[in-house]
Amino acid sequence: MKVIDKLFQAKETKGAGYFVLIDPDKQDIQKAVQMAKKCEQAEVDALLVGGSLLFAHYFDELIQAIKAEVSLPVIIFPGSTRQISPFADAILFISLISGRNPDKLIGEQVTAAPIIKSMGLEAISTAYMFIESGNMTTALFISDTRAIPREKPDIAIAHVLAAEYLGMRIAYLEAGSGAKNSVPDELISALMKYTTIPLIVGGGIRTPEDARNKVLAGASFIVTGNVLEKNNDPKIIKAFADAVHIKKS
Repeated sequence: MKVIDKLFQAKETKGAGYFVLIDPDKQDIQKAVQMAKKCEQAEVDALLVGGSLLFAHYFDELIQAIKAEVSLPVIIFPGSTRQISPFADAILFISLISGRNPDKLIGEQVTAAPIIKSMGLEAISTAYMFIESGNMTTALFISDTRAIPREKPDIAIAHVLAAEYLGMRIAYLEAGSGAKNSVPDELISALMKYTTIPLIVGGGIRTPEDARNKVLAGASFIVTGNVLEKNNDPKIIKAFADAVHIKKS
């Protein structure tokens, strides 16, 4: 079964899926493996690996180490073409459709595509959309783009419809790591009235209650990262998983 089918299956059986982001620049291999084990025990549905920058030189080794210890799908969440590895299960093949930077729309994708093909890596076509969060995040700065205004749902709707008509499988609404404000629940609800594309929502989600509210608004998948870097108590991870898995609660 393909990774994307496993993700959709998790959504159907649990109500929504819960992903945890592991940033190689914020966790070394040992800490990343420990986090992955905690996530598997807490019933997290998949691990995302990647970051806006990449100072670490052990990207392949980190993914291999995680794969050796857990059975969760390991999906690359690439900040650039430097973040591609044959040892992952899949990669989010991202196009930053909320911006107008040609490199992030199609340039880096053209460079990466033959490499991904040669590795036999499953590519999940993903429409990536920055949503205004109240502060300048690293991802927003590095991409040299502007975010969609959080109070302008019509702009977000137009973008997600374009993604659907282009055949993309998933839309990722990103407030950014350490965002001041998460993606508004009202914006998620507005999008779900117009699109059938599953929505991943991440950035600035600090509590299980916030995560559940986004699922109730229509999010198919929730991503947390920064909040667990500060406190990766297994009980916290499990609380997020239980909040997201509304059909099991």
